[in-house]
Amino acid sequence: MKKLLFTLILTINFSIHSAEHTVKMLNQGTEGYMVFEPAVLNVAVGDSVTFESTDAAHNSASMAGMIPAGAQSWNSDLSKDITVTFDIPGVYAYQCTPHSMMAMVGVIRVGNDMSNITNVKSAAEAKKASFVMNKDRLDSYINQL
Repeated sequence: MKKLLFTLILTINFSIHSAEHTVKMLNQGTEGYMVFEPAVLNVAVGDSVTFESTDAAHNSASMAGMIPAGAQSWNSDLSKDITVTFDIPGVYAYQCTPHSMMAMVGVIRVGNDMSNITNVKSAAEAKKASFVMNKDRLDSYINQL
């Protein structure tokens, strides 16, 4: 009974302290064309991010090799909002799949943890080869963490 009560208290406490963030998927924003805004986020473990389909024909999808080990990947439908809860600390990189060649990407650091940054940077080097514009955008975002 004590274990159940303790778990319940921790769950309620964790829920009270988690925050919700919004990232807009845009055709044009302050940093140019085909952007997430904001593109760089620092969040706490347990926080949620809603990727809002502000403009049509965008999605949010985690990028292979650019999320922490054990973290759940995501891939929303086009023109649909998706809310992702970040329970595992580390660096997450994501993209708009149909606009990835235009470097429509973003990064999130969860819990001030940078333990997987070497893997993210390595995978980012390979990913940048597919960009036809904004080739330095992903590096710029990673460097803002």
